[in-house]
Amino acid sequence: MTTRDDLERRYHAAAHAVQAGVAMELADDERHGNTNPSTSPKQLRTGINMAMIEHGALVRVLIAKGLFTEEEYFEELVRGVEDEQRAYEERLSARYGGKAKIRLV
Repeated sequence: MTTRDDLERRYHAAAHAVQAGVAMELADDERHGNTNPSTSPKQLRTGINMAMIEHGALVRVLIAKGLFTEEEYFEELVRGVEDEQRAYEERLSARYGGKAKIRLV
């Protein structure tokens, strides 16, 4: 397996875990009657689309200018999404009283 393949595998695994954490938080908020207009499907989708467009454009420019390589980018991307996964696990564990450590996969 190449470094790139390993980075992609790790990225997708952590991204899936973050998705599970988001779903748990939204479901828990809904179950407890907490409503937040910023979590409506339209607002969420618009924010996601804009972030993806802006992020992709910036990365393409920086790689083209030689400020970092594609591999360096993916290494940092994976580090960031794995950090986000851990943050969701800690936040959800605390939300449920800290009695069990939540592991998102």
